Amino acid sequence: MTASRYSIGIDLGTTHSALAYTDMQASDGEKTLHGVLDIPQLTAPGAVEAHALLPSFLYLPHGDEFARGELSLPWTGELDYVVGELARSRGTTTPIRLVSSAKSWLCHPGVDRRAAILPVDAPPEVARVSPLEASIRYLAHLRHAWDHAHPEAPFDQQDVTITIPASFDPAARELTAEAARAAGYQSLTLLEEPQAALYNWIQASQGRWRKEVKPGDIILVVDVGGGTSDFSLIAVVEREGNLELHRVAVGDHILLGGDNMDLTLAHVVARKLSANGTQLDPWQMRALTYGCRAAKETLLSAAEAQSVPIVVPSRGSKLIGGSIRTELTREEVAAVILDGFFPQVEASARPATRTRAALTQLGLPFAQDAAVTRHLAGFLARQAGALAELEGFAGRVAPGASFLHPTAVLFNGGVFKSDLLAQRTMDTINGWLAAENAQPARLLSGADLDLAVSRGAAYYGYVRHGRGVRIRGGTARAYYVGVESAMPAIPGMEPPIQALCVAPFGMEEGTDAELQTQEFGLVVGEPVHFRFFGSSTRRQDQLGTMLEYWQPDELQELDEIQATLPAEGREPGDVVQVRLHARVTEAGTLELSAAPRSGGERWNVEFDVRGHSQ
Repeated sequence: MTASRYSIGIDLGTTHSALAYTDMQASDGEKTLHGVLDIPQLTAPGAVEAHALLPSFLYLPHGDEFARGELSLPWTGELDYVVGELARSRGTTTPIRLVSSAKSWLCHPGVDRRAAILPVDAPPEVARVSPLEASIRYLAHLRHAWDHAHPEAPFDQQDVTITIPASFDPAARELTAEAARAAGYQSLTLLEEPQAALYNWIQASQGRWRKEVKPGDIILVVDVGGGTSDFSLIAVVEREGNLELHRVAVGDHILLGGDNMDLTLAHVVARKLSANGTQLDPWQMRALTYGCRAAKETLLSAAEAQSVPIVVPSRGSKLIGGSIRTELTREEVAAVILDGFFPQVEASARPATRTRAALTQLGLPFAQDAAVTRHLAGFLARQAGALAELEGFAGRVAPGASFLHPTAVLFNGGVFKSDLLAQRTMDTINGWLAAENAQPARLLSGADLDLAVSRGAAYYGYVRHGRGVRIRGGTARAYYVGVESAMPAIPGMEPPIQALCVAPFGMEEGTDAELQTQEFGLVVGEPVHFRFFGSSTRRQDQLGTMLEYWQPDELQELDEIQATLPAEGREPGDVVQVRLHARVTEAGTLELSAAPRSGGERWNVEFDVRGHSQ
């Protein structure tokens, strides 16, 4: 394979996807030649237009819904599905055929992400797809769009980076990589979205970033997109006279973003209609939600717009004999989103939790508390000691600080296209800092929030070849595997589980680690389950650290893997003495394998959601 000319960055977003690129042959140091691909997509039946953003929506039409040839794209013949702008617009009128938020479903551990479950409320006659398949179709569309525009530089010969939320667990990372491979991606790396946003800021500064930050700075990246809220902390250190960036912490996976805001606004509008005697059914509520999304984006970004009309399609004579028309005002949007999602709270505030009902509908595990600012307060408090062992930060942490004090803030995600929301968040953070006599954090001005992640990912691919500025960090968490204690049987009590650290915090991509001195018993030939844990706060644990107990907020249990490992000539149920080996792949996924003391066998237990291991 020839050397890649382009580094391609792909933002596989919840509501939009984008593709940017850096010409590595024409770039030099921090001066890069880069661009964004305009993506051809259907905008109306038979009409193809190219836009910088590809809406992450998949529409599954009825067989007779479109005329022959109306769903053709420049690189293919007739399709039986629609991706992009036409999918989004057609879905507002027929929401039962629209797949949305596939990225959020892809990281939902409570469902089979390879099963055809989307759209979740589609009737039996609508063919469904899996979250994995929906992601494959978005990624394939982007690959075809590139090859159509750049036949001289085939996609499969370029260096490709796909972004993911920093909070994605190993299973979601592996599923994203699997979707990319299924879509024909040959060279693949995964990058966390907040890091990509910071890479874009570095690239856009053309070297000026060194004058905007200084050693000792702590950059807080707040990324609120369509489906998730992501927080990351990146420290600026000086080493041998050069500035370096080190990621020191990431937040938990929080399903809270623009989707929640759209649904909230839909209920506000529905209450107005109800007050006038108009009741909406669930089908119309979905259509209203999509209408509120467009209205919200207009009202929050366009200062001159005071209201936006909303049309809800009728269900026919059994309800209302025509489309329902109403409006959403700028005041309603500002009040609902500011007070509901960005309230000015104290630094001691924490996300509220409630007792859940035993039975629930199949759906995404959204955050129970809608306040982004409360989640942010909890994140900064958990990371109060994150700098304790970082070189150059001794004595910089304020004694008695109840949370880690950021000195700079970088916003990312479509939500922050609204200056109103960005300013409210800055005011809240600086209010916390003022209460502890700390200097206010300064805002790092970003570029186009819709394209920052894809551009930063393209720059990262360029950096990986030894040019530009790289953010150090490795794995965002420490990872552990559960080890069952050996103890006599006690009625009504299961053997306690210990947690063995197999990948310390910050383990770099492309590195291996083997537990040389510890051996364990591995059950082969019969069904077993592996329990995995992750921690974003236990930075001191090293490879082989065994935890006998831990606080509830220190370790979070990840997906369990059920498997039957091949007996390799042994009897089913035999316990084989093995050593464990962990590897962080170049793509950013984590693999665990076990090798016996003698013999050439090796059992691989990947952090994924396959129904089997090898």
